[in-house]
Amino acid sequence: MIKTTTLFEIEDRHSSGAYGKRPTALVRGDGVYVYDQNGDRFLDATAGQGVAALGHCHPAVVKAINEQAARLITSHESFYNDRRAELYALLAGIMPADLSRFFLCNSGAEANEGALKVAKLLTGRAGIVAAKRSFHGRTAGALSLTWTQKYRKPFQAWLPTVDYVAFNDIEAANMAITEATAAVVVEPVQGEGGVHPATIKYLQALRERCDQTGAMLIIDEIQTGFGRTGNWFGFQHVGIVPDIISVGKAMAGGLPMGAVCWRAAHGPIDRGTHGSTFGGNPLACAAALAAITTIRDEGLVEAARDNGEWFIDELAGLKLRGAREIRGRGLMIGIELRSRVTPALKALQEAGVLALPAGLNTLRLLPPLIISRDELTVIMSAIRAVLG
Repeated sequence: MIKTTTLFEIEDRHSSGAYGKRPTALVRGDGVYVYDQNGDRFLDATAGQGVAALGHCHPAVVKAINEQAARLITSHESFYNDRRAELYALLAGIMPADLSRFFLCNSGAEANEGALKVAKLLTGRAGIVAAKRSFHGRTAGALSLTWTQKYRKPFQAWLPTVDYVAFNDIEAANMAITEATAAVVVEPVQGEGGVHPATIKYLQALRERCDQTGAMLIIDEIQTGFGRTGNWFGFQHVGIVPDIISVGKAMAGGLPMGAVCWRAAHGPIDRGTHGSTFGGNPLACAAALAAITTIRDEGLVEAARDNGEWFIDELAGLKLRGAREIRGRGLMIGIELRSRVTPALKALQEAGVLALPAGLNTLRLLPPLIISRDELTVIMSAIRAVLG
């Protein structure tokens, strides 16, 4: 096995430089835990940026990948495929209303790119409205929706024009959304922006304004989808149905996958207007079938709701001196700190817990949906020690 110092040196010498790296080499995962090069164990409350909803190397996903890899790995969507058809049927079964048209791709950012194209194709319009503090990805279209200047500024001249309005501000949204608007894009819970849930009235108002103007309401469910918030999708807490949703992250149990999902009433898009070489490949479809079926059959959507409510209540009861506010939905939790988040992340890692930032001063927790209350108590004890 390669030495840790050598591993660090190789990555630092040859990697793009785009990532700030923690001085830890993760080499193995098992359930809610990951292990580094030295055999040290960490409880992973990042779930690989929200990807590992079933934890790491879930047996059902591993089995599906192994069996499909020995059968057929790739097949372009210009051919029919059994795994893909099964996945379409499964997705249609868990989606509310008539969200039953799908374009399969390889990531959440690709899903947002596709969602924008679908909205423009279906409306014939070009205007886009997005929310301040939003994060939707780093490819050109998705980046144009992302509010944070450090991500957008170097590429501003290349990006489409987007009207940004304050999150949860109904009046501002109503002013910005017009008959020239193709798409209104919003997260049901802003992740990178600090784990801020959208209010019920705000999302209902967006739905009403889009109906009035003919704009497409796109809900970005990349981080919130597949049970994370205690419903299959975050918009279901509000009682609306969007025109389009984008999904990714947890969709395929750890393999790269995303999808654009839109209402059947809007019909298909024209042939040749979008495409993907790897999108909908049988290997990713098999993994997604296993992951989504496991989430459904093991009641993990309900577990995320119940455990998330319990955990947020328990955290609030600690009255942490270092915390200004605790917020979230399901197992998507943010703790806004009274200071910068980086020292807290380092201290938690030293205590054996991996967590994420959400902006400069918010600690974000995205534990696997399979996590037990005993394991959540371990996280809580570490947080109390660091922020107490």
